[in-house]
Amino acid sequence: MKREVENWLDSARYDLETASDMLAAGRYPYTAFFCHLAVEKALKAKVQEVTGKTPPKIHDLIALLKLVGLTPPAELLDFIGKLGGASTATRYPVDLSELVKMYTREVAQEYLRRAEEAVKWIAEQLRP
Repeated sequence: MKREVENWLDSARYDLETASDMLAAGRYPYTAFFCHLAVEKALKAKVQEVTGKTPPKIHDLIALLKLVGLTPPAELLDFIGKLGGASTATRYPVDLSELVKMYTREVAQEYLRRAEEAVKWIAEQLRP
């Protein structure tokens, strides 16, 4: 695996650890934010691998999937689409109190579990 690809994947895993730390700290919207960031970086690892170029500076997970021609299993694709929506809400909160209500501990736990699955699946799509 080329170093640039490996760096993206290492960064994705680091962000999953940060998401876990945010969960433990009770900062649930940030758990969702770092889950999105982790999946985004894992996808950018695949973009780097496929194109040999630095991935575009976009946050749209579905666009990144399309860019590399990946089609995850249906449940995972649904989650990735849902996670994409979380990015906007956590990056640009209109009402912080509503955001905090929306991302409960249970929601954050589920996001983290599913993001770990997504990163693992994407990593499996990379060449060794």
